[in-house]
Amino acid sequence: MPPGVLLALVAHRRVDEGSWHDLWERAEDNALLPGEALGVTASLSTRLPGADTVVALLDSLDARRDRLPATWPGTVNLVGTGGGPGTFDVTTAAALLAAATGVRVVKTGSRGCTGRSGSLDTLERLGIAAAASYAECEDMLAAYGIAFAGGFVHPVELTRLARAILPYGMKEVGGAFDRLDPFLAAIPVSAQLTGVSDPGLYAVAARVADRRPGRALWLTRNDLGADELLSFAANTVRPGPSRSETTVAPGFAGHGRPYAGTLADLRPAGPGEPVETHLMTLLRGGGPVAARETVCLNAAVATLAAGADRSLAEAFHAAEDALREGAAVRLVERLRASRRPETARQVAGVRA
Repeated sequence: MPPGVLLALVAHRRVDEGSWHDLWERAEDNALLPGEALGVTASLSTRLPGADTVVALLDSLDARRDRLPATWPGTVNLVGTGGGPGTFDVTTAAALLAAATGVRVVKTGSRGCTGRSGSLDTLERLGIAAAASYAECEDMLAAYGIAFAGGFVHPVELTRLARAILPYGMKEVGGAFDRLDPFLAAIPVSAQLTGVSDPGLYAVAARVADRRPGRALWLTRNDLGADELLSFAANTVRPGPSRSETTVAPGFAGHGRPYAGTLADLRPAGPGEPVETHLMTLLRGGGPVAARETVCLNAAVATLAAGADRSLAEAFHAAEDALREGAAVRLVERLRASRRPETARQVAGVRA
C-alpha cells in the first residue's frame, strides 16, 4: 500500500487521524517503507500543513498516550514555538520569575535548534534537574512552586520517527516538530501561555486552541515576529478558550511612559559568555531595562493565565518587585541545591 500520509502531504491534501494512526503503528512495528519516515518529516518541515491535518496529528498522538494525572489546578506552562529573532531564553526566565511571585508553573521545552539555547539547555547550564516523571513534577511543585518537565512528556512516536530517518537528524529535517513542540507535550496544567513567531502557525495554533479544549491555551504574537511578549512592542494576546483578542501595548503598566527598547536588548549570550551567567545577570536586576521589563511582562501574563485575580498592571508590578528583591535568584539557588527532583518530596515532607 502506498504511504498515505506522505502522498497526502506532498499533494497538500488533508491527512485524517486514521492515517496518522497507521503511520505510528507501522513505525512501532518497524514496517515503514524505505524513505517514508524521512519523506514525511521533511515534507512537514518544508511546508506546514493546514490546521485540520495538524489537529489530526495531535489527536492521533494523544489517543496513544497513557492516561494523564488529574489536572494540576492553577498551574501554567510557559513555552514558545521558537523561530523568529534570536533572543535569550525569555520564557525560562519568566517561568522562574512567575514562580517567585507565587504562581504555580510547569515548564516544558526542548533542546535548542540552529545554535540557539533551548530551555533544557538553559536548565542544564543553570544546574537545575528536570523531572523524569509526573510524580517528580508533582514533588517539585509541592516543594518549589515550579517544575521542569523532561522528555517523558513528549510522544514516543516521535522518537521512533527520529530513529527511522537516520543518518539524518531532527535538527536538520524535523523543524516542524520543533515548532509544534508546545502542542506535543502532554502535561496536566490548567493553562498554557505560548508565544508564536510565525503568522501561519498562529492560525493553526488558534484552531488547536479551539479544537483541543483540555487546557486553556493562551496565544501571543507581535509584529516583530518574536515568540514571547515584548515590553516595547504591540502584542496580540488570545486568552484561553476565548476567541477574542486583546492588545498589550508599550506603557500598559501605568509607569507614565512608553517602554522603550529594541530586539538588541534581548540578545542571547555572546561568544564566550555562559548562558547561565547571562540569564542570572537579568534575574539579579542587571542587563538592559527592556530585557527585564520583557521578562516581567511574560511573567505577568502567565500569572493571569494561571487564574490569578489581578490586573495585568498589578501582576507586572509584583514581578518587578520579585526581581528587585532577588526572589527569582533565591529560587534558582534552592533548585540548584536540590539537584535531583526526588529531594523535593523530602523538602515537602519537612515543611508539611
